[in-house]
Amino acid sequence: MDKYLDFRQETDFKKLNEPAKIIKNGGIVVFPTETVYGIGTNGLNEQAVEKLYKVKKRPKNKPISLLVSDIKMINQIAKDITELEYKLIETFFPGPLTIILKKKDCVPNIVTSNGDTVGIRMPQGEIARKLIEYAGIPIATPSANITGKPSGIELKNIIKDFDEKVDYYIDGGKCDIGISSTIVKVIDGVPKILRQGSITKEEIDRVCVTQTRNQ
Repeated sequence: MDKYLDFRQETDFKKLNEPAKIIKNGGIVVFPTETVYGIGTNGLNEQAVEKLYKVKKRPKNKPISLLVSDIKMINQIAKDITELEYKLIETFFPGPLTIILKKKDCVPNIVTSNGDTVGIRMPQGEIARKLIEYAGIPIATPSANITGKPSGIELKNIIKDFDEKVDYYIDGGKCDIGISSTIVKVIDGVPKILRQGSITKEEIDRVCVTQTRNQ
């Protein structure tokens, strides 16, 4: 396979420049995060996200989260972020948490299934973070599996599903956590878990209590 990068023992992150350019130009790349493998493309390119939905066989009414590399990138795509939301970001980013925030107009409606909010995560895994950083744009990234199948935690199983439909594969070995991120949304000042992952309700509630005490 030509477009394959074995990063299981690799330390030269500059090699991620090639797949990063592919993503920026609207191509599709499979890469590891600390939770599960992701399949991603340029999150600000409507046509690229359209292709991603088709390749993954994902229903259009299921939004796709955006992966970011830093706070600056969050502020480029989200607005009206509250103190509590910033506190959750400060506490759990980078890490296995996706937070739902109000989106800015630069985020295509196809990413959010025509909603006014967008899921945002800053992955902890260095491969994913560097890939986003080099691409210079948020990456629209659902889990790397055909919809209805289990999320992929090792590349060998993922390649069988997508084969040549993906432009580039990055092998980072087995994912550390192995389950998708916790999804949280602050509703009326209270964090609500929409999907349970490795970060627990108790951990999130502690942040809320601390924030209240500091006000």
